[in-house]
Amino acid sequence: MTFVPLWVLATLGAAAAQTARNAMQRHLTASLGTLGATLVRFLYGLPFAVLFLALAVTATGDALPTPSLSYVALVAIASALQIAATALMLAAMRITTFSITVAYTKTEPVQVALFGFVMLGERLSALSLAGIVAATVGVMLMSQVKGTALAKGLFAKPALFGLASAACFAGAAVLFRAGILSLGEGGPVVRASATLVWAQALQCVMLGGWLLATDRAVVAATLKAWRQSVFAGAMGALASQLWFIGFALTSTANVRTLGLVEVLFAQAVSRRLAETTTPRQIAGILLAVAGVAALIAGHG
Repeated sequence: MTFVPLWVLATLGAAAAQTARNAMQRHLTASLGTLGATLVRFLYGLPFAVLFLALAVTATGDALPTPSLSYVALVAIASALQIAATALMLAAMRITTFSITVAYTKTEPVQVALFGFVMLGERLSALSLAGIVAATVGVMLMSQVKGTALAKGLFAKPALFGLASAACFAGAAVLFRAGILSLGEGGPVVRASATLVWAQALQCVMLGGWLLATDRAVVAATLKAWRQSVFAGAMGALASQLWFIGFALTSTANVRTLGLVEVLFAQAVSRRLAETTTPRQIAGILLAVAGVAALIAGHG
């Protein structure tokens, strides 16, 4: 009997939770601005991250891992990159559609593969590499605006924000995986959960401290919007928890490429927002799905 690998289930769950979080954050940008909506993800996600860690320790019986200075440095840099990635993504969503922004951010797998090769020495099979290329080309087809050449579209502001966001997400993913692997104690779930708590706490300090020093009104507005923000925080923490579990079990390239299924979820959200899908974008969806299938086959 064949069982679905845990990293596959974790990644699918992460993509679904992340779609829900992105949709809520997009809604919150109207009242909180880009940085306020970004802070929501970390400020309201931290209590859930602590809860996930407590549940993981209780369920597994593993001890909390002891962090080293190098581990904290890795997580701090990754956390800063994730803040930048989230802010850039929300900035893109303010000037283009939800589905197109998600499509741009999903150019990340090629960047993940490159960063993983350079920084962690990760290797990919020929089939997995072909899957990454196919899926990324499919995503780029989906991102093309009708009547605009793809190459030209890449230099438009939404594309630049989206691609920069993808690069930051890619760097954060690789560094978070490196941090999780550097912990010598605990199983993969506890190490992933502990890293999530460290990351969200550092992000609250980084972004929250910056906003307290530069724009306290945004922090006040974020606190007043707690009813709408709790759901975004919970979904953000759940998504990160599942991403980190995936990172602890397999390469970042595998996790992020399978995570392209988020594009399909984004298309469902776009339908609810009355956004249309062109034949070219449908072709891109099919190519992306084929790429994901090739990745899974290459990994197995």
